[in-house]
Amino acid sequence: MSKTIHSFDGKSRAKKSPEGLQHSKTYINGFDKLCPEGIPVGNAVLIEGGPGSGKTILCLTLLKEACKRGKKVLYMSFEEREERLKIHLKNFGANPDEYEKKGLLYVKRFNALDIARSVEALLSEAKKELLIEVQPILIPTEFKPDIVIMDSLTSISSAFSGDPSRFRIYMEQLFRYLEKHEITSFLIREVSSPTHIGTNFVEKAEAVSFLADGIVALYSIYYSHGIRKRGFEVVKMRGAEIDRKIVECNIEKGKGLVVKNNSLKGNYILT
Repeated sequence: MSKTIHSFDGKSRAKKSPEGLQHSKTYINGFDKLCPEGIPVGNAVLIEGGPGSGKTILCLTLLKEACKRGKKVLYMSFEEREERLKIHLKNFGANPDEYEKKGLLYVKRFNALDIARSVEALLSEAKKELLIEVQPILIPTEFKPDIVIMDSLTSISSAFSGDPSRFRIYMEQLFRYLEKHEITSFLIREVSSPTHIGTNFVEKAEAVSFLADGIVALYSIYYSHGIRKRGFEVVKMRGAEIDRKIVECNIEKGKGLVVKNNSLKGNYILT
């Protein structure tokens, strides 16, 4: 059996593999070097990092590269307004208005409290059964995306009240829905420490780390000589081999998030 590696421009090449998975490139050069097979189609990938680490910029860059190559992207914002996100996209060389006209982009701001209440009502009606219909709550029926970006899980998890298992059940069903429909997703999560590894699991959103297929961590790197830079790591990617190293990244006007190829050197602290 073979797997197929798809680029965002629709081209593909067969490669022998026992898994038979389809993979997609991101066209962010340094990202693709760390995950050379590509991201398995239908994977749910967490984008983790602290405030100002570049999580939203990374997702906007992923959006730009996907739409440029004819992929349909749904950007679900729970924080920033649609207009502000489009301004960011234009600063990074994207043309969101053209993408929308071509039916490639759907940017929508959601109310996290409304979604949490709808989910909790469904769960109460179903008496906490694990099978609930998440599609009408989040995914617009008139838009069939290849990629979904959620900004952010932190906002959604904080909107759930009472039993913390409700958020986990909801996320598990959402991931299943996206995988079933072969929709690759990138989900932003703000964390207080560099990665979930080795920390105490005290937040409702922490359980999502175990449910997700992939984790990309963004860091603030503080070098001993007083320079602060950004770092990038693919922590895990189910169904694909990864290069397990931390590299530098930065934000460039007209490009978005640029991931370097060099490993970190010298004395530094990750925050």
